[in-house]
Amino acid sequence: MKVIQEKLPDSQVGLEIEIPATASKKVYENVVKKLTRTVNIPGFRRGKVPRAIVIQRLGQSYIKATAIEELIDDSIKAAVKQEELAIIGNFSLRSDMEDLLQAFDPEAPLTIKVAADVFPEAEYEPESYKTITTQAEEIEYSADAVDQWLKGEQEKRATLVPVEDRPAAMGDVAIVDYAAFELAEGGESGEAIAEVKGSDFEVTLEEGRFVAGIVDGIAGMAIDETKLIPVTFPEDYPLEAVAGENVLFEIKLKEIKFRELPELDDDFAEDVSEFETLAELRADLEKQFQEQAEERTNNNIKAAIKGKLGELFTGALPETMIKQECDRLVAQTAMELERMGLDVSQLFRQGDDMLQTLKNNARPEAIANLKTQLMIGAIAKEEKIEPTEAEIKERCDELRREFKGEKIDESRLLSFVESSLVEDKVLNLLKEWATVELLPEGSLSQTEETDDNDDGEGAPIDVEADSEA
Repeated sequence: MKVIQEKLPDSQVGLEIEIPATASKKVYENVVKKLTRTVNIPGFRRGKVPRAIVIQRLGQSYIKATAIEELIDDSIKAAVKQEELAIIGNFSLRSDMEDLLQAFDPEAPLTIKVAADVFPEAEYEPESYKTITTQAEEIEYSADAVDQWLKGEQEKRATLVPVEDRPAAMGDVAIVDYAAFELAEGGESGEAIAEVKGSDFEVTLEEGRFVAGIVDGIAGMAIDETKLIPVTFPEDYPLEAVAGENVLFEIKLKEIKFRELPELDDDFAEDVSEFETLAELRADLEKQFQEQAEERTNNNIKAAIKGKLGELFTGALPETMIKQECDRLVAQTAMELERMGLDVSQLFRQGDDMLQTLKNNARPEAIANLKTQLMIGAIAKEEKIEPTEAEIKERCDELRREFKGEKIDESRLLSFVESSLVEDKVLNLLKEWATVELLPEGSLSQTEETDDNDDGEGAPIDVEADSEA
């Protein structure tokens, strides 16, 4: 089959396909035979209609159009295989159908023109990826991190001890009865607010707990003391009866409890970890927090470099590819909303306009993602970067252990592992070449941060004695 390729704008390829006369005749005859078997014509039994009657009744134009459609489908599949094309999406017909109908002769060749999106080659200035300049936040290790971790573990194991010989103080736990009243003229209490009333309510006396003003009002009270505390509820308070209102709270303090923390000693270390001494635990925690800070800085650097890659891309992206990435991002957003407990179906029930709005909003991110992915692939090819079989196996085994018990699509797992390993290797190489200015944590905008940062900042600390981290 004769095929002529033409490079079109926006990462499309045009194909001019010459269909041999033998193929045209074979498809045409098959169409006629199929119609004679299936068409219903009064006066003839099904499958027994003469060929001439079928052609006369249905018309040459209908039969030709049916044959041409099959020829187009068959020839496109054959051309793609013959030319080894990486096609994205479906082909569109560039030839005029009326012209094809006029030109079609089962005894002669037929030439058709079609176009389709193809997987684009990354276009960029040669070796531009070797001179990337960017900024990233440096995460510095803080010695306070160890003390904060230990204090958190102490508080988890705190014992509430009753207090009888002093007033309530910040840090205590107060057990109270409370009721709310409208604020009348002169600051006096008015009618009771039925929706705001409780007994034996536990309040931790810390800033930000309960309604603003209540905690400060309770601090200093003695057991069995009753006190009126003026409070202004925020406008967005969930209880409509008091939202935005000035209210008098009547508080009766019934009990005071003090949080008694366990001693920070070797026994405590054994209780919270596999270490025998507090010194060993501290040393291990310090090592982990230092490594964590280094890892987060490294992730920030890689994210900054990755963000610059898309800017180096100068080629065109096929529309089909952009739409597919938009669909993926919208689906990802929907899954995240579902994990948050939101009813996604209610969102999509608002109609196609809402779905299209979500896709339109995702378009800039989709384009940026695709440009970055194409650049990573191009750099890997240029620098001959690929993971070893051992690296692939090791990472696949790690993920299988992590998702043990869940159904895993092995082909998708392999594809994900290979692409993630290639990306990591490419970014590590670019990091060696890049000029990165490290800035203090928090100095860059949120949009320049990466989700990888969250993995570092919120990573659990391992206090197993045989841990390497």
